[in-house]
Amino acid sequence: MTSQLAWGTALIVLSIAIQAVLMAVAVRTIRRRAAWLGRPPYLPKLAGAFCGVSLWLLMGLGASIWIWAVFLHWTGALADLELSLYFSLVSFTTLGFGDILLDKPYRLLSGMMAADGLILFGLTTAFLIEFIRSLHVAQAEAADGD
Repeated sequence: MTSQLAWGTALIVLSIAIQAVLMAVAVRTIRRRAAWLGRPPYLPKLAGAFCGVSLWLLMGLGASIWIWAVFLHWTGALADLELSLYFSLVSFTTLGFGDILLDKPYRLLSGMMAADGLILFGLTTAFLIEFIRSLHVAQAEAADGD
């Protein structure tokens, strides 16, 4: 049980760190493009920036799912990588079909995987909402100044 908690915690910390780095890169990129984003046409730039940032952050979520899958396969918790990836994706999204269950030595990891997914999806959603809000405000202020 202790090793499950230790490994699960380490993977959660790694997942959060990956997403935090990707968010920091997104913020840096957006700040460098702020003047361009603040000029007309506003709507296409807002939509394009939102799509770009969303896909960028989705890569972080995908990387976290792959990390969990590789870990499950490496430990022997699941027989093959495809099954590990499927289980990780289903658990990470908190869907949890229940068609695949981990054996007792690994079963705490499924809950930790779901908690990791919940944290990262919440963090990513909050980031995207703040991104849209701040970009919309900046564009509105630029339009008022014109």
